Order: sequence, then structure tokens, then C-alpha cells
Amino acid sequence: MVDYILEMHNITKTFPGVKALSQVNFKVERGEIHCLIGENGAGKSTLMKVLSGVYRYGEYEGDIVYDGKVQQFNKINDSVDAGIAIIYQELALFPDLSVYENIYMGNEVKANGVINWNKTIVKAKEMLDKVNLKVNPETLIKDLGVGKQQLVEIAKALSKHVKLLILDEPTAALNEDDSENLLELIKQLKQQGITCIMISHKLKEVVAIADKATILRDGQTICTLEKDEIEERTIIKHMVGREISDIYPKRPEKNIGDRVLELHNWSAYDPQLGRAVVKKADLYVRKGEIIGLAGLMGSGRTELALSIFGNPKNYKLQGDLVLNGQPQTFKHTSDAIEAGIAYVTEDRKGNGLFLLQDITQNVSAAKLTGISNKGIINDNEEIKVAEHYKQALHIKASSIEQLVGKLSGGNQQKVSLGKWLFVGPNILILDEPTRGIDVGAKFEIYTVMNELIDKGMSIIMISSELGEVLGMSDRVYVMAEGEIKGELSAERADQEKIMELATQ
Repeated sequence: MVDYILEMHNITKTFPGVKALSQVNFKVERGEIHCLIGENGAGKSTLMKVLSGVYRYGEYEGDIVYDGKVQQFNKINDSVDAGIAIIYQELALFPDLSVYENIYMGNEVKANGVINWNKTIVKAKEMLDKVNLKVNPETLIKDLGVGKQQLVEIAKALSKHVKLLILDEPTAALNEDDSENLLELIKQLKQQGITCIMISHKLKEVVAIADKATILRDGQTICTLEKDEIEERTIIKHMVGREISDIYPKRPEKNIGDRVLELHNWSAYDPQLGRAVVKKADLYVRKGEIIGLAGLMGSGRTELALSIFGNPKNYKLQGDLVLNGQPQTFKHTSDAIEAGIAYVTEDRKGNGLFLLQDITQNVSAAKLTGISNKGIINDNEEIKVAEHYKQALHIKASSIEQLVGKLSGGNQQKVSLGKWLFVGPNILILDEPTRGIDVGAKFEIYTVMNELIDKGMSIIMISSELGEVLGMSDRVYVMAEGEIKGELSAERADQEKIMELATQ
């Protein structure tokens, strides 16, 4: 007889005008690693919010059977008390508090009603040992990297005697080493009897770690794959409802023109860090070309992009920036925008979008002059622009009046892209354009990129996914420690050569 720690039967969740989940069935065996997969908007996070008590009993239809009992979670603490912990992509830690304070926040170690801080530190050290994190428990969270913060979150869950651990895109913001360490830890937790549900868009990780994988599409359960059935092509087919023969769509022909952007001996010094973040970079971009900018986290890729895009971080710049054959100096991002350069940030939620505003307001935000007359916004023109990009970029939303914060990650990324396409740039810098979005949405963004290039735009794409760099770039520059270590043509580039340059 199969021992299920969790059974969710016929779960249906409706929001105004949208059925997010429809008769979803999901079963997880005790002690397994079960991956939950689907496109953005498929219902994965909604299903986990039902399970964790974010959506209370009575706000959905169907039954949750956990540990053999029908559950009626009315708040998050109910699921926590039952041994369920969920760790979201956006970590819920207090940056100015210590590691031990974060681990036992809300679960304090007390004696006679008084917090015993010495015992708290000792027990926190025990939890850190369980997740293989060698740091002083008194270290402030803000002094740790993202990978170590992720481990603190897991240590916090273990301190509450978790039986079922849910990880929502746990490696989305991690580099390859931190990702591998985290996946290895999940396997170790399995050996300790902890069941894990992992939501991930990284299919290679799913193939490597999953005992089973359940796929959702459009709020419905499509199938559950056994371990020997889990392979990328099969997952993709079930996720998007069709075969994607080539994840990276090829352009029928390339029409690459003259140089539109050049950097000569370009350096950027960060006064706050007290060091150069870009060092004597030489780079050029041609019309109708996609340039891949590869490298490990901290290599200086984003800093290079920001130094080109009007220098919003106020680096001390040296060297020459040449645009269409003419030397340029940008004093502000508005100067770069005026010159035809746009930048789609890697942090769409923090810096790229206004989450509490709707699609219409976000799309027009970077170019209000395009929808106004004598300083007065023309509402009809703004609506036309938003509708155009909603259709052109296949943004899935109930209407252009939907709040951007309520959209899936892939659709938020499309809004961010539409915002900058409305500016009408000649050079588009895309910083991690597909981070945290599913393979179907990735394919759509890649297709848009190819369409833009065919129309004569030039793209600089920063990406930590080597497959993406190799699949989409005409040429690749590799950075390490602020320096461009090498340039590779698409024909010469491969993962080994990129990693060799990135680790110099």
C-alpha cells in the first residue's frame, strides 16, 4: 500500500473572472522528492498557497489530506504546526537581524517565558550543521550571499520539525555552485525522512533530482511522471501542450550591419565598493546582432550594462563610448534613452515594474511623452499602446487593467519588455531576460528577440544560463572579475570554452 503524506483532491480555486485551479489532483509519497512543474500561470503557486493555508479552508473547493487526516487550514500557522513549511523565491528573512534570530523568529527558545539566547545560539548552530552551512550564527543576514540565505531559510524550517518542505524556485537566483549544493542538500534531507515538493523551471534540475513530477497546465493536472519517464522533451510537451522541437528558435537568415555601439578601454569605478567593477573593456555591437554577455555572478556584467545605460549607479567612468560612430557621454539614463538605448533589468519586481499599478500604466511609464500632449496624458492613446503590446507579446491577463503584481513571472517579464519596446530603442540590453520563467514563456521571448533583430534592432543579452547564451547569441563576450576575458563567435562557442574564460 502506497504511503501518501499528502493528497489533494479536486482542488478548485477561483478569483474574480479567473479559475486558477480546476479539479486539481496531486499526491505525494512520504520521503520522496516530487517536482511540480508548469508554465507561469499554470497554478503551481496557487496550489501551494492552498496547501499552506494562505488561502483558507472555505476559500477553495476540494480536500487536503495530510498525514492521513483531512485538514482545514485557516492560517499559515496551522500548516506550520502540522509540519509543512514553504520557502518562496523571495526569501522572508530580516536582513538586519542575525542568523540565529532569523532561524528562531516566532519559534523562540524560552525558559519560564523568557528567551534563552545562549541556548538559541547553540540550537541555531545545530540547525546550520544540518544544512551544511558553516557560518557564525551571530552573522547578520545582510552579510550573507543569496545561496547562504537560502540555507538559513531551510534551517529555519528544520527548527520547526518540518515533515513536508516546499521549495518555490529555490535555485532561480543562485549561481551554479550554490544550486548544486542546494540540490545535494535536498537529497540529504530525503535521507533524513523529509518529503520535498520543489517547484522549478530548470528542467535539468528536475531530471536530476525528481522521484516523480506532476505537471499542471491552465490550472489542471495534466499528468504525473514516474522517475524513468522524467526527461526534458516529455516535460516540455506536457507543459505547453505541443512539441517544441527547438527551444531556441533560429532566424531564417541573419542580416548583420555596421557597428552601432563600441566601448574602448572602458572602466567603471564604484566609490562605495572602493574598486573597479568594469576594467578596460573593449566591446562592439553591430546592427541586427545579438551579443551574449556571459560570466559568473559578480563578474561585472550588470555593472557594464548600467555603465552604458546612463550610469545610474554613479560609477566613475573612463574610456570611450561610441554610438553610430560618434563619441557619446551620458549624464543620466534619460540621455541614454534619448540616444536609443533601453535596459530591461534583471530585477523586474524590485526595479523594473510598478507592481501596484496596472499593465497600462507600466507599459507607458518609460515614455509618457509618447502618450501626452502639452504635459497632459491622453488616456485613449495610453490604452491603445497597452493593448498593442498585450497582443504583440501575448501577455496573458484578464485585461490591461490587471495589476502587474498579480501576473505570473513570465507575463511580468513581457510587460517589462513592452515598457522598453514602447521607447523605440535601437539597442536593447536584456539582463537575465528569462530568469524564473517557464520554457513556454522563454520560447515566446526568444521569438520576440529574433523578430526585433530582423527589424534591425541590436540586443545585448546578459544570461547565467549557458544554453541560452549559446542558443541565442551571434557572438559571446565572457567576463570575470570586471574584465572581458574573451570573445567567441557562435560557431566557436561552447560551454567548456565559456566556463574556462569565466573562471580565469
